[in-house]
Parts: sequence; C-alpha cells; structure tokens
Amino acid sequence: MYIPKHFDESKVDCLHELMRDRPLATLVTLSSHGLNADHLPFHLSETVDSLGVLHGHIARANPIRSHLIESTEVLAIFQGSDAYITPSWYVTKAETGKVVPTWNYIVAHAYGTLRFIDDAGWLRAHLEALVAEHEAAFNSPWRVSDAPPDFVDKLIGAVVGIEIVITRLLGKWKISQNQPSENKAGVIHGLQQTGTAEALDMADFMMRAN
Repeated sequence: MYIPKHFDESKVDCLHELMRDRPLATLVTLSSHGLNADHLPFHLSETVDSLGVLHGHIARANPIRSHLIESTEVLAIFQGSDAYITPSWYVTKAETGKVVPTWNYIVAHAYGTLRFIDDAGWLRAHLEALVAEHEAAFNSPWRVSDAPPDFVDKLIGAVVGIEIVITRLLGKWKISQNQPSENKAGVIHGLQQTGTAEALDMADFMMRAN
C-alpha cells in the first residue's frame, strides 16, 4: 500500500481501535490457484511480544485449507470510514480553482502467517469470545450456550479455526491532512450537510483527529 508521509498512521492503539470497530476484514491469500480473498470477522487479541493476534474461523469446505501455499504471508485488510470529497467544499476553489475531487478513507493492513486450528475446544472458546464481544451492546446478549448443545457441536464441526500473528501493521488515514485548515473545515461542514451515516462518521473522525 502506498502511504504518503502525511497520511501515515503508525500508532498501534489507533490501528487496533479501527480493527475492533470494523472487525469484518478482507483476508487476501496466495494459493496454488492464484490470489484469493475471503471476508471474515476477526477477534483481535493484544500480546506483549507482537503487534497483536487475529483469530477467526472458516468453513471446513473452504478450499483455502488445501490450496494455501505454506508459510506464505497473508494480508487482512480492515476498512474504516470513507467518503467522496467534492472540490466544491474547498474554500480555495473560489480563490484559485486549482482543486480536484478525492476520496477520504481510513484503512489498516495486518500481515502475518496463517495457521489452521482444527480443535473443537479452541473453536468453542473462540466463538464464545467473538459472540461476547459483539453481543455486549444488546440488552439481552445471546450466548453460544443458548443454542442446543448438539446443534452447536454440529456447527463447530463444520468450521476450522485460523490464527494470524501480526508481523507487520500499516495504517493509512487519508482525511484531508494535505489541505489547508480552511479547506478541512469546509470538508467537515460539507460532510455534515450531506447527512449520510458514512459522511457523518468521516466528519466526526476528521474533527477528532484535528
């Protein structure tokens, strides 16, 4: 990923926050059949001796298990907020006209080696942690134990765990840092006026980053 200096985000805590807020990642792998992309929710665990560990699961029938080239680096892409930016929001448009459209976005790239885990106990613990994380916001959180045991056992038997110890972690926060303050203010105002969830999210993100 090309990252100009002014768009570089290297703070691990910021990257981890994005990965937790937007856990559905695109997992890019190189297999004997070429490039492959799977879309998977990950549970991030922090460790003292790494950039973090990603845990997830795939269907047992997923061909990635047999086609993945062993020890090849994989990439998990976590996509945050994004929004189209019209040059009409730039104050300098009226002054020079030297403005063009662009796209603001935030993204994190996590690299590592993928390990498969075919262990029912591990999978149950992983699924319970994943469910607990995402059910926490509900008034009556659903638990894995709410489902019939034989039903859960059957589903666990149909998946395989995956683990990625992160060895490289890159972040790109493209949020108008290359624009003068008056243009950034114009972008925030324009996004707020647009009113869509993504636009408001980007505007809020830009305000918190200033």
